[in-house]
Amino acid sequence: MELHLTRPLIFFDIESTGLQVSTDRIIELCYIKVMPDGTEKTVTQRFNPQIPIPAESTAVHGIHDEDVAQCPTFAEKAAQIAADFKHADLAGFNSNNFDIPLLYEEFVRAGVAIDLSNCRMIDVQNIFHKMEKRTLEAAYQFYCGKTLEDAHSAEADTRATYEVLKGQLDRYGAELQNDVTFLADFSRRNRNVDFAGRIVLDDNGTAVINFGKYRGKPVVETLRRDPGYYNWIMQGDFTQNTKQVFTKYKLLTKNN
Repeated sequence: MELHLTRPLIFFDIESTGLQVSTDRIIELCYIKVMPDGTEKTVTQRFNPQIPIPAESTAVHGIHDEDVAQCPTFAEKAAQIAADFKHADLAGFNSNNFDIPLLYEEFVRAGVAIDLSNCRMIDVQNIFHKMEKRTLEAAYQFYCGKTLEDAHSAEADTRATYEVLKGQLDRYGAELQNDVTFLADFSRRNRNVDFAGRIVLDDNGTAVINFGKYRGKPVVETLRRDPGYYNWIMQGDFTQNTKQVFTKYKLLTKNN
């Protein structure tokens, strides 16, 4: 089943130096930009992360330091990538939890502004886990009847994710709507305010803290009652996006 799109949808996958969003770096990015008329643009780019690639990460994706030593840094390509992602929705496999937060961090580090506030985000892994609870390789075999060759290479995983979503629509046509807004909502685990899920919306639509001693407490109320908490967040090992969101709510406490 082909996707019904009202604006471009970008499927993307990242290979990185590790899994810590706040400190690790992108070393390979592949994205397939699918236009409403069905035409596609595929881009695969490697980057010099400017930090060593740990052996355990290389064991997963097969990329060594010497493979990217002569590649551009992400900062050198950030403006071009941001232009391609502008006014598009995003889709990936575990993308809401990892790829999107890490990509945003790289844009922040590069000093390139990108607005994802109106971007609809489809996490194909979340759809898969709600329906079948398996890995990408198993999903590719299950929905597409194919063996995933070159697993953990960014382009192979990206292409497989794109095909799996179409296969999910074919299989669950009675339950899944071929609509990006529906799929983004269905594949969302939490109502995150920041990408890392440190702040979420509760059942009443109030932004609450989702970790630590203030878990479940409204953000604005917490920042008003404990001004030092904001400083602790700013000095802590939190993502830049999380700090930006806390700053937004900090400003609300001042305005009120």
